[in-house]
Amino acid sequence: MSKAERTRQFIIEKTAPIFNTKGYSGTSMSDIMEATGLSKGSIYGNFENKDEVAIAAFRFNIKKLIAIFDTEIDKQKTFKDKLLVYPRLYSDYYNLRVTTGGCPIINTATEADDTHPVLKNKVERTILAWKDKLIALIEGGIASGEFKAKNINPERTALSIIATIEGAIMIAKVTRNLSHLSSIMVAVSKTIEDLA
Repeated sequence: MSKAERTRQFIIEKTAPIFNTKGYSGTSMSDIMEATGLSKGSIYGNFENKDEVAIAAFRFNIKKLIAIFDTEIDKQKTFKDKLLVYPRLYSDYYNLRVTTGGCPIINTATEADDTHPVLKNKVERTILAWKDKLIALIEGGIASGEFKAKNINPERTALSIIATIEGAIMIAKVTRNLSHLSSIMVAVSKTIEDLA
């Protein structure tokens, strides 16, 4: 890694938790400078603008999140157990310490929906990739004979799992009651168990 690449990575790592906590509009150049200890010129020497920093920070947060789940999924032998990784890890999401501020998907989606089309597109692509991953696991379970429930619709099931998980995170965050998260993950687990 060159010095410029290291500096760029340093800026991303230092600002990712700030963007995830304060959001795009709430994160100022002063916040970025304070977190990195760099001047505005140094930051703009590595990024064209604040948008570019925010997008890189979102990608960084998502990459960390995906890595944690993929590591656990890879350890599982059955398709059901691979799917059950999601409610298991999300039921204790805030203790995973993926990044400060909670889930980067819901945080960024909520803010960027009407205000930042580029970030909104990044969130959309993240959700669609997650949906495709869940569909592949569900279809794998059907093909192997592990999932026997009649009339399984892999896409509808995948979208229901995502919507329930992200909704649970939002409810837990807004109510400041983390027990809601684990309670709702029981419903996600039941959805998965019912596939067999």
